[in-house]
Amino acid sequence: MTTFPFRILIVDDEPNIRAGLARGLAHPSYEIEAVGSVEEALESFARLPRHLVITDLKMPGVLSGLDLLGRIKEARPETLITVVTAHGSIEAAVEAMRLGAHDFVSKPLDLDLMRLQVRKAHQHHELGEENRELKRRLAAHGDFPELVGQSPAMATLFASLRQVADTGITLLIQGESGTGKELVARAVHRLSSRQTGPFVAVNIGALPEGLSESELFGFERGAFSGAHRQKAGWFEMAKGGTLFLDEVGEMLPKTQVDLLRVLEQREVRRLGGETTVPVDVRLVVATHQDVEDLVAKGKLREDLYYRLNVVPLRIPPLRERRTDIPRLVEHFLDWARLRHRKEEEPKNVAPDAMKVLCDYTWPGNVRQLRNLMERMAVTVEGNMIHAENLPHDLRSWSLVPLNSSALGTWPPNLNAPAPRFAPTLESVIAEAEKSAILAALAQCNHHRERAAHLLGISVRTLHYKLNRHMI
Repeated sequence: MTTFPFRILIVDDEPNIRAGLARGLAHPSYEIEAVGSVEEALESFARLPRHLVITDLKMPGVLSGLDLLGRIKEARPETLITVVTAHGSIEAAVEAMRLGAHDFVSKPLDLDLMRLQVRKAHQHHELGEENRELKRRLAAHGDFPELVGQSPAMATLFASLRQVADTGITLLIQGESGTGKELVARAVHRLSSRQTGPFVAVNIGALPEGLSESELFGFERGAFSGAHRQKAGWFEMAKGGTLFLDEVGEMLPKTQVDLLRVLEQREVRRLGGETTVPVDVRLVVATHQDVEDLVAKGKLREDLYYRLNVVPLRIPPLRERRTDIPRLVEHFLDWARLRHRKEEEPKNVAPDAMKVLCDYTWPGNVRQLRNLMERMAVTVEGNMIHAENLPHDLRSWSLVPLNSSALGTWPPNLNAPAPRFAPTLESVIAEAEKSAILAALAQCNHHRERAAHLLGISVRTLHYKLNRHMI
């Protein structure tokens, strides 16, 4: 979390300069103190550490600005220091930067430039604070900071990941759209011995038809019209690391044959090339489709399926891990607050709103929940999110159970079997419409014009419905 106010210490032996700087840099977000010697600065800093120190290098006394720089950096390395040098003293400025100064300015001072540099230092400090906060929160999630959840379904997934992460086994990740397949792949990479190598993610379904071969395996100069230079493919780019191929079910038959050869021989032949290039890559593939159905329909080669399906991993949809929803809600609200620099207290979710969130079916899974929480963090006034703040289609889905015995106090037992609900006609229509749009987008590789044509509506209408359903 960003610390406020931004504390600044000005150190200069000339009273007019330090007083002028203090007045010129005054801002509601800054807390400024000005002192006249290094000794005073060290005493003041010991009482109250600062985020930014602006110090002259040459000052009377035993200690210089460089001495101050060294002592502050030793005590608090994260403190930003801007040094002020006489005009033309470039050697002193270089030495200060070598010792850890954040920036330097030359006399005579330009006040507008100083304000700009202080603003940049403030932003730099904020980013550092946000990164430290995010790392702290991620570390609190154990081995899998990318994945939030403690439900039995996620515990099973985590156990499987621990078994296979630090191996070279090819993994096949299956899960609905929005469940976090790439996050699982990144977790595998981070926990493996290849973590220092590159992680390269490729969405096969998003590659233009006819370009998948050249993108995956690379090409030689002159291999086709427009190939003016040699280009390495994704396999070569992932050397020593992990290559993640998403939506592998969309791969063209010719590319499937080439991929099978790469898996067997561990080498690629660039398009238009005559020699092969060895590749050292751990392959992780994913799809939201039923792979056995793909094989049965002839869309995925059976021999390739067996090479890819060495260790299958299934990511549960959000509706199968409802006990994780409160934790995910808190996680995404904190994430959105940091992302959009909302400085107020963290937003909380009222019991009536949490019940709605836990009742909903989430066809867009965790991605849909994340997008909704980002919207709530930005648009809801105050620090409490109530059911009335949620979209109507979510509220209409939180329905009265058919039998009164299913009614109870909040919070409910989320591990108990879900009660039967009597849906309203409006909620059924909204859910069916959303499912149809998601299916059309998946079929068209998220090409909106083609999806609109498939649905029999205009692109403008599709955009309206995407916003309405938060897709």
